[in-house]
Order: sequence, then C-alpha cells, then structure tokens
Amino acid sequence: MAYVLLPLLGGSWAGVSCSEEEAEASEYDNWQTRNEVYFATLADSLRGNPSQWQHIKSYAFDDAAEVSSTNYIYAKVIEKGTGTECPAFTDSVRVIYKGRLIPSATWPEGRVFSSTVNDQFSAATGYTTKGVVGHFVEGFTTALQLMHCGDYWRIYVPYQLGYGETAQEVADVVNIPAYSVLIFDLQLVDFRPAGEALPLWSSRQGRPE
Repeated sequence: MAYVLLPLLGGSWAGVSCSEEEAEASEYDNWQTRNEVYFATLADSLRGNPSQWQHIKSYAFDDAAEVSSTNYIYAKVIEKGTGTECPAFTDSVRVIYKGRLIPSATWPEGRVFSSTVNDQFSAATGYTTKGVVGHFVEGFTTALQLMHCGDYWRIYVPYQLGYGETAQEVADVVNIPAYSVLIFDLQLVDFRPAGEALPLWSSRQGRPE
C-alpha cells in the first residue's frame, strides 16, 4: 500500500468548530481545477531553466508507453549530493522531507501536511524517517529511484501520482483534500538493499553513526 508518513496530530485537531470547518471548506473551493492549473504552469519553469528542472516519467510506465502529462513529476534540483548510485524499488531509504499543498489564501506557501523538519528545511537540524522506496506514493517513489545520497530536490507530484481522487484523513480530519498536487522538499540521506539495515543517523554530524 502506498503511503507518505502523515503527522501525528494528536489532540491538536480536537473540538473543531463549525466555523473552522466552513473556513476549511472555502479554502479548497474549486480545488481540482486549481490544482490542475497549478501543475500545468510548471512546464513554464522547465522551459525557463532546463538545467535545474527535470520532467520525469513515472516509474510505472516503460519508455514506449503513451502517457499524459499527469504521468510525470517535476523536480527542481536545489542541491546535488556526492552519491553515485540510486536506490532500487525494493531498497530501504532514509530521507528528510517536508510535504505541502499548493498555495492557498491562508497558506501562501502551501499548507504543510507532513514533515520531518520543524521550520527551515535543513539536514543539519531535521529529523529523518525510513521507508521502502516502493511503499510511498507513486510520484515520491519515482523521484527516489533517480536520486543520489545528498541530493536535495523539490518535487511536484500531480494528484494522479499522489492520492488521486481520495482525501486522506487523520483523526477524522481531512488532512489532504482529494485532487491535491503534492509538493515535497526531499533529501535522500542514505539507502540500503532489501534485508540490510540502515545505519543510525546523526543530524548533528550530518552522517551515519
């Protein structure tokens, strides 16, 4: 089953009032159309700076397959790592990430729905999380299989390669609305073949312990 680790919301969402529910509903008016338009405009970024941006076909389609633009992710390469190999579908990975939605009225940079960092994205201060490459949502998995250790990318996942037409709920609250483009700041810290344990990670030293 595909997953991205969602935050442990605990009691912070308890007692949501009707007015808060109404405000959240209006926040996502015409959400499908807004997300489709937002994703379509990313093609302009690729044309404007092709050396920094990548247009990557989902791993689920072979080179000969006829696919639409929504079977691709966009990746902005922010920092290149020093690794020379990429993880395979069955490998275990250790990553730092922040996941958010597209900008909206209340959240001009996009509402963060899950993150291993408290504020600014940084390998020096962030926590890490582990998972198997093939267990994440399709767009996240696609990016990981092309990343090297130390690479820091910002990836844009169309809803077709994310959670699709299904809203994701945590503690009975809609945390990710249906039809959401997912935006991830993502850094690959380490990876190991299936059956081999990942080393512990120390953010202070910025290296495995």
